[in-house]
Amino acid sequence: METDDLIPLSALQHYLYCPRQCALIHVEQLWAESRHTAEGRVLHERADKPRAERRRGVRTTTAMPLAHAGLGITGIADVVEFHDGPEGEQAFPVEYKRGRPK
Repeated sequence: METDDLIPLSALQHYLYCPRQCALIHVEQLWAESRHTAEGRVLHERADKPRAERRRGVRTTTAMPLAHAGLGITGIADVVEFHDGPEGEQAFPVEYKRGRPK
């Protein structure tokens, strides 16, 4: 499967919020920044830069690429924490969003 055929995780997030918004952004390529999206963009600037660090048994990675050809999805995780455990590391995605979880 070509990467162009994969659905961006951001499109799924937009669709859950509003199918019309999803179509405007991902099909029509239209975007209008608001105060809320501008705040989100500023807050994401740190998470959008790939880096890794380790503190107290937790490895933190930012801007981690994700893809699953079987599910047909691709995206970038803002932050993923890997916690040490008895069976090795366990991954916990950390998402920065305002409002109720979707």
